[in-house]
Amino acid sequence: MKTLSIQGRESRSEIHVGESLDRLADYIPADRRVVIITDSVVRDLYGKRFLHADVIAIGTGEQAKTLVTLDHIFEQLIEMEADRSVFIVGVGGGIVCDIAGFAASVYLRGVDFGYVSTTLLAQVDASVGGKTGVNFGGYKNMVGVFSQPRFVICDIALLATLPGEEVSCGFAEIVKHAIIADVGMFVFLEQNSSKALALEGSVIESLVYDSVTIKAGVVERDEKEKGERRILNFGHTFGHAIEKTAGLRHGEAVSLGMVIAAALSVERGLLRREDEARIVALLEKLRLPVRIAVDKDAVLDAMLKDKKRQGGSIKFVLTNGLGRATVQDVTFSEIEEIVRGLD
Repeated sequence: MKTLSIQGRESRSEIHVGESLDRLADYIPADRRVVIITDSVVRDLYGKRFLHADVIAIGTGEQAKTLVTLDHIFEQLIEMEADRSVFIVGVGGGIVCDIAGFAASVYLRGVDFGYVSTTLLAQVDASVGGKTGVNFGGYKNMVGVFSQPRFVICDIALLATLPGEEVSCGFAEIVKHAIIADVGMFVFLEQNSSKALALEGSVIESLVYDSVTIKAGVVERDEKEKGERRILNFGHTFGHAIEKTAGLRHGEAVSLGMVIAAALSVERGLLRREDEARIVALLEKLRLPVRIAVDKDAVLDAMLKDKKRQGGSIKFVLTNGLGRATVQDVTFSEIEEIVRGLD
């Protein structure tokens, strides 16, 4: 097991890569009452391994990530007579972590919480960094707060029960971290893509740890996304628009978003065409989509409503060479030209 920390303005978060769900009790003060928030799938898979605690189960998928689900959680907590000493633990993927963290952050004006991440996507992205929230009005993460969990347990063994497409979705965020911050990690992925997809122990644990290290470093320097943290949105501006309009999984949409971001980077003279080709080839090796088979008009319209829009342009994360990122204002006409030029 490897541990690293994020020191936020108000609290410290420790991420334990390679720890086990079975040791959850070791990270919670003995005198605290625990309430676990999970989804029905995770409860059925791992419920027998949960420590003795009250459990609130929610639905699965983006359709569960709403204020209605929060209402259900708050009703259950009140019925349980949970007071400010309660410790909430989200056990699940990114949606569970986002909802559980948000619920804990606002219930009784804030109670302690932690996560056990059960998906690759959650381990390298959603559970790390302190972003919590729910969707509203069809738009992702429109309501939420920044709040750091006390701990995150990344149990690598839990990944074995994931469907293959969910494993691939997690790799989209790993590729993103490599592109924006670590060319050596990108090369390692190129050389070990088959072992990574097979979840070979040493390879996947190394990739999770390196991804978390990159994200933790950025978050610690810019917790509230005022500057540097924006680079973590590489592939996400276009990706969120695709996710909203085409109903793709998050990782699939981010993969397409990175293809667009790489193409824009080439057009602006920031990225070599051969490196753009390497990005596309790696995504394909990891069984992620690289071709835009969606309603382009609908996607472009969704981007017009992006919260990062400023007039006729939008803040867009580009790569100025593998391992580096830059945030630039990109006009909608530039984006449209790239999008309409890709199959």
